[in-house]
Amino acid sequence: MTIATDVYPTRKEAKPSLIRRVDPVVYDAEIRQQEIGKQQLSFYEENGYLFLEDFFDAEEVSAFKAETRNLLASCKGSTRPEVILEPGGDEVRSVFAVHEKNPFFQSLAVHPRLSAIVRQILGSEVYVHQSRINFKPGFTGKEFYWHSDFETWHAEDGMPRMRALSCSIALEDNNPFNGALMVVPGSHRTFVSCVGRTPDDHYKQSLRKQEYGVPDQVSLTRLVEQGGIRMPVGKAGSVLLFDCNLMHGSASNISPYPRSNAFYVFNSVENRLQEPFAASKPRPSFIASR
Repeated sequence: MTIATDVYPTRKEAKPSLIRRVDPVVYDAEIRQQEIGKQQLSFYEENGYLFLEDFFDAEEVSAFKAETRNLLASCKGSTRPEVILEPGGDEVRSVFAVHEKNPFFQSLAVHPRLSAIVRQILGSEVYVHQSRINFKPGFTGKEFYWHSDFETWHAEDGMPRMRALSCSIALEDNNPFNGALMVVPGSHRTFVSCVGRTPDDHYKQSLRKQEYGVPDQVSLTRLVEQGGIRMPVGKAGSVLLFDCNLMHGSASNISPYPRSNAFYVFNSVENRLQEPFAASKPRPSFIASR
């Protein structure tokens, strides 16, 4: 497979650098669906994220919670590679490829209301690059350090350009106390080129605790000084859409309240994966569908 021109080099130099984004954020500015309007689309373009409170109704939320409990119960003690455990423990941290193996989460991946918004932003048909359920049980759920997803997808999966987004669906209430996601508005317009060569089979460690492909503190501080930090929180059934290059992270959950979210990464069919730009081989298909 021919590697595309690398306009976002990372993990190749001894020092980090900031690279201005050259790709659009919104690929279709003409409203073609009824779920969001021009003002919301403009907010996404400017800030890199859009929070849709109460997107799903109470009946749908009840089904979310039941399916999440069933999934968690079925994965406890599992040795399957798509079941990721917490660092230093045996509690389930994430379950990958749920859109392939679980009928309920498979149907959620093609929900017509969500699909309409995603196609609006990315301006094309899409496919699921990655899906997962992230669990953060009360008291013990660990953090996800600051990162841009695109940096990893570019370096380790071969995603050539910024034409993808994440959709996070709250399966439990997200509040300021249970390790909810934090975002840096506007950071999606700057790519942080990271240092450190990618180790072989890096995913085996990074899915539990990422150490390569994370931003340096100077670059992160600069992004935060420019855009601040926001924490979009809401009830179960809320949806957070965010650009592939938006800097985000979450703290540990030391509250009694569990937090679970379904993540779907949608990539444009016009942005299919190449060979990795900074890794010796692609990650497995349960992490990055090819």
